[in-house]
Amino acid sequence: MKQVVILISGRGSNMEAIARAGIPGVRIAAVISNRPDATGLEVARQLGIETRVLDHKGFDTREAFDAKLAELIDSFEPDLLVLAGYMRILGEAFVRRFEGRMLNIHPSLLPAFTGLHTHRRAIEAGVKVAGATVHFVTAELDVGPIVIQAVVPVLPDDDEAALAARVVVQEHRIYPQAVRWFVEGRLQLTDGRVHLLDARTASSDWTAPPVER
Repeated sequence: MKQVVILISGRGSNMEAIARAGIPGVRIAAVISNRPDATGLEVARQLGIETRVLDHKGFDTREAFDAKLAELIDSFEPDLLVLAGYMRILGEAFVRRFEGRMLNIHPSLLPAFTGLHTHRRAIEAGVKVAGATVHFVTAELDVGPIVIQAVVPVLPDDDEAALAARVVVQEHRIYPQAVRWFVEGRLQLTDGRVHLLDARTASSDWTAPPVER
């Protein structure tokens, strides 16, 4: 059984999608939030998942918070760390600590529209398609190796809310799939790119995806 820890800052809809997906061989060991008022914490509790709060406002520096957060995460001995609407930029030392076993989802077709306000920027740019991307987390924001993407149309009368609603449906589909591939040992990182291994050749004695440089 592979242990997964999920970080949230708000409603945690992707966390809930992963939890409800019933991924074989996965146990969500904990849901951790940096915001005590995150509504996803109650959702996690209702699903029987252990929760923790580590409020970043109680720390003088980002480095101090990151160190304490890493310590808390490690106490659950996770095989995989999942960012699900976690709205804090993580420092380089933290990222290196979990390198190769930390996933994030971003509401755009990376490398387009990194950062915030992705739906508004997509509409303003006049693109015809948008979507979501699951990627490995690196020290550089929103540019980690891509695991899976989903595409949705941008309709002529779309506003931010309408496009976001269409994208989030796909987020809830592809994030559990990415987690499943990860725990099955099917994701191989080579030269900054993700290769999906055939299920028959993936290692059954899984520890972490191989990282080749």
